Amino acid sequence: MSPQSRLVAGILLILVPTVEIGGMSILSLLIGDPSYAQNDLRQDLWRAGHAHAGVWLVLSLVALRYVDEATLSEGMRWVVRLSLPAAAILMPLAFFLSVLSPEATEPNALINLAYVAGVVLAVGLLTLGIGFIRGRR
Repeated sequence: MSPQSRLVAGILLILVPTVEIGGMSILSLLIGDPSYAQNDLRQDLWRAGHAHAGVWLVLSLVALRYVDEATLSEGMRWVVRLSLPAAAILMPLAFFLSVLSPEATEPNALINLAYVAGVVLAVGLLTLGIGFIRGRR
């Protein structure tokens, strides 16, 4: 693993406990805040945000093991190294911030960050995939 990928991996490993803390926060809301349990939309989006954060951070860590083996320029390697974690942050932000109010009955405009996150994730994964296909030639 290159020093650049190792640096990003170290940062991501430090960030993973924030997902854990988020899970504990959601659990404490489920147990101790009756208004949280009464808002199905908020509950669903916060759960989805928490799940996406964890899974996409792990995906980011896995991709870092491969990025240095792909036939990519250093700039494109940085696109992969940064796009996957960025998506892992943007997607939960979209879910959390779009229903921040306990009285929210529909997501606000910040839900559009979810689409941005999807595009950012796709760019990183497609770049990595193309780098592997190019390497087979």
